[in-house]
Amino acid sequence: MDMASHPALANARAYAPVQRARWAALADEAAEANAFYMPEMLCAALDHLAGDRIVRVLEAQRGSDLIGLMPVVVAPRHGRLPVSCVTNWMHDHIFFGAPLIRRGEEIAAWRSLLGQLDDAPWAPGFLHLRGLDAAGANAAALEALCVEQRRGRREVHRYDRAMLRSDMDADAYWEAHVRAKKRKELRRLQKRLADMGAVESRVLADGGELAAWCGEFLALEASGWKGSEGSALACKVDDAAFFRAACAAAFESGLLHFLRMDLDGRAIAMLVNFRHGEGAFSFKIAFDEALGRFSPGVLIEIANLHAVLGDPGIGWMDSCAAADHPMIDSLWAERRTITQYRIALRGAGRSAAFALANGVEALGRRLKGQD
Repeated sequence: MDMASHPALANARAYAPVQRARWAALADEAAEANAFYMPEMLCAALDHLAGDRIVRVLEAQRGSDLIGLMPVVVAPRHGRLPVSCVTNWMHDHIFFGAPLIRRGEEIAAWRSLLGQLDDAPWAPGFLHLRGLDAAGANAAALEALCVEQRRGRREVHRYDRAMLRSDMDADAYWEAHVRAKKRKELRRLQKRLADMGAVESRVLADGGELAAWCGEFLALEASGWKGSEGSALACKVDDAAFFRAACAAAFESGLLHFLRMDLDGRAIAMLVNFRHGEGAFSFKIAFDEALGRFSPGVLIEIANLHAVLGDPGIGWMDSCAAADHPMIDSLWAERRTITQYRIALRGAGRSAAFALANGVEALGRRLKGQD
């Protein structure tokens, strides 16, 4: 097998432009879509969100062809355990963690990635993989390779979150999956809002408006509870810079799906999605909480439903929401199972760390009466 591995690239602005074309080519052929690891978002994150933390971008190659990419960091703890480990990089604004793996090369790519971690003196403990689709190409390839190599693999956690995937048009989907009582209430809210002025929903199409839209989104999000709690993007200079850079790069590549709802020309709700292949990922939502009695967040999600199901280029959208989210779960009927894995690495002391983590987890389950 003609396999090669690229040395782990540590975060530095200098290499991103050089690698971008290779990463984009890999993303185009990825077996599993992940907008968060596409170069548009990954380079923006490396430039603005890595801070003092070392982010290594592992690359798997077959000859000169790039077949896998996974950004990783060393975590000083694993949950409550004071055991360091390697984990795929999921900063505060990443909601899906599947590495980019070339279609048809899934097992070969994972063989290279795990082999690099086995050989890396900087990689402690085990590999903690977060944010994977339990039914995705990465999970399937990992399971097959771990069986082949007799490598330890343990599922740590899983949950279901809302997903939109349907061949129905928006009206048919709305009728089929949203309760009649809720539909009636939302129609009433739409009418009440329209009584206050001109309501318009639109998707960003003019790049000349992008900077203004980003600014309006940042201000709108910061005006609500996220701003009060300090978790809005505008609360940190680096977060806001990442948002603007990611949106600009994605728009240039035709991968940004930015929706707004206006009342008399003023944004009262905005929604940002990022596309990859036939899929899309819902990133952030913001709305005017002073108009909360009209549920503007729900109303823009209805507009988003029509925009997504009316776009032949989008086959599905991941909500990226928390489990049992009361709003989006009531609008989208499909679910995606998100999982975490602990994967054993080979080398002195690593098997002990893997066994310790598994043992502590098993003990905790027994104490809770779950086994």
